[in-house]
Amino acid sequence: MQDRGRASIGSQATMQWPPCPSMPELPSKIFNIHHRTVYRYRQPVSLGPHLLMLRPRESRDLRLISNEVTIAPAASVTWAQDVFGNAVATATFQSLADHLVIDSFTELRLGAELWPVFDIAPSAISYPFLYTYDEWSDLGALTVQQYPDPSGRLMAWACAFVRGKPTDSLSLLKDLNAGVSSWICYQSREAEGTQSPIETLDRGWGSCRDLAVLFMEAARCLGFGARIVSGYCHNPGEGEIGQYHPGSTHAWAEVYAPGAGWITFDPTNRSFGGFNLIPVAVARDIRQAMPVAGSFIGASDAFEGMSVEVHVKSKSQERMS
Repeated sequence: MQDRGRASIGSQATMQWPPCPSMPELPSKIFNIHHRTVYRYRQPVSLGPHLLMLRPRESRDLRLISNEVTIAPAASVTWAQDVFGNAVATATFQSLADHLVIDSFTELRLGAELWPVFDIAPSAISYPFLYTYDEWSDLGALTVQQYPDPSGRLMAWACAFVRGKPTDSLSLLKDLNAGVSSWICYQSREAEGTQSPIETLDRGWGSCRDLAVLFMEAARCLGFGARIVSGYCHNPGEGEIGQYHPGSTHAWAEVYAPGAGWITFDPTNRSFGGFNLIPVAVARDIRQAMPVAGSFIGASDAFEGMSVEVHVKSKSQERMS
């Protein structure tokens, strides 16, 4: 997933989050993440407000030790939580600038299990099942397809993974997750935006965000509540794909199962569970989870280019490098 926005070096603005002392220690690894975004302009422009989603989401498995975001030129920064509980910073600028640099430095402790066991409620072990009234109401739009499927092609593709009725719910989702990477070849894509699920099926290739959206929409076709996740992936053995060329974050999906809660599926790497995934933002649609989004006022040809670098290292990796 690429950062996007139209956004300039001068004095710097720094935002820093302190450690959270109330969370228990986890038997886990410590990671350092450096995420740098640079926008370049041919002449000074007026920068509009920029929304930054760069602070990882804390949970039982993830403890944030520190998070510092440095912005140049100087910016006034306010923080809020969006409707999904993501931490969103809004940076506003007063001076003209010919480039914008946003550096995010994060240290965190990740303790997700390598082989998780999901205690799905008895009522949902077999598919099809019904969410309770409260679950259905609260999931809301997360159960509704967000992309058109006029001919029912995506529905038919998703239903082909249902081996019988009833069938095991978790096995169905695992088959669907593996099926995405079997049908679709991973290919990094620099262009902004995300392919629709039908475009991905037609082309037979896509980036991590395209594969994640295809899985999410297919799960919704089957009646599951699902959401997209944007964040980082740690690659200890260089065996994963989808996020390791400089300048990319990663995208995957989560499906809600009663009893177990939100279960992580990474169709790009045919994996489930979040042992190597670091979530930053969850959303109904991928458009709502952009790491950096903003605008500028200037000549139509003022925008010169952008670059993004993401480095995720464990403490042991840092000592070895």
